[in-house]
Amino acid sequence: MKNLERLNQYRIMWVFVFFDLPTDTKKERRAYTRFRKMLINDGFSMLQFSIYIRHCNSRENADVHIKRVKVSLPEHGEVILFTLTDKQFGMLEIFKSAAEVKKPETPQQLELF
Repeated sequence: MKNLERLNQYRIMWVFVFFDLPTDTKKERRAYTRFRKMLINDGFSMLQFSIYIRHCNSRENADVHIKRVKVSLPEHGEVILFTLTDKQFGMLEIFKSAAEVKKPETPQQLELF
């Protein structure tokens, strides 16, 4: 029963990071690049330009990654953190021009403990 609880679509989370960062100066471009690389190194994938997503097995795991983003926030610009349950993410509709695009796959993660 506990195993089923861990795989519940309402317990699995997706973390979205939306950001709009200035890139006018060399310092701002460096901050933008550093922030973007931090997201990628922490397991986020680009959904669209300046929108990155990460699959998390639980709310607690999502909180860990949210804290990492908060610690790495650039000095200037705007960053929005947003979470969805796996169930809500499953209702997402993505379009490119007029054609519907397949949603990103839910990663299959093995637990060793």
